[in-house]
Amino acid sequence: MGKFKYIAALLIAVACGGFQQAKADLVTYYLTQGTPAITSYTGPYASVAVNRADFTHATITFTALTSNGSIYTLGGASSVAVNVNATSWKVGTITGSNSDTGIYRNGGSRNVDGFGVLNQTISSFGHSSSTFSFTLTNISGRWSSAGQVLKANANDYFALAHIFVTTSAANAMNRMRVNGFVAGPGFGTVPDGGATVMLLGAALGALGLVRRYTK
Repeated sequence: MGKFKYIAALLIAVACGGFQQAKADLVTYYLTQGTPAITSYTGPYASVAVNRADFTHATITFTALTSNGSIYTLGGASSVAVNVNATSWKVGTITGSNSDTGIYRNGGSRNVDGFGVLNQTISSFGHSSSTFSFTLTNISGRWSSAGQVLKANANDYFALAHIFVTTSAANAMNRMRVNGFVAGPGFGTVPDGGATVMLLGAALGALGLVRRYTK
């Protein structure tokens, strides 16, 4: 019985360690508040995934969504924007789903269409994209979680996008109905992917086997 106690404690410790590794350090925000030009179309219009790789690196991915037959794409001045929770940082390579002739540009800090100042904007001229992705490197401090990479600005917005409402993602700017800006406050979720449940099942199964063979 004494041996079982030691083995059980070890297995529980291993399982708990596995739980920490299984949790993805990812938070997702949804952009639901639009300017008057696009409020007649249903949101959310885009999602913003913040994936923290370590204490000083994170990848930001904007994904345009679809709703009720409307296709949303990202583009133009201030195509996407975030409010970074850092005093200073670097922006890595900017990529998008559309490799057309447009140019991705680091727009720095800007006051965007009534949503207030967001301290990191990215612009794309000449085309729109379904996704935008870029990396941030914190050179003034550390992020202990994905939820700390961004912060609310003075108007309580974490992220923003310039949305084009279209009937086709291909050549969206030529098939555009309307365009406008959308923003989102800090409604985030941290998906687990079921790994924690799997590890818990494995740990309980192992405990059952130990109990069986120590009787």
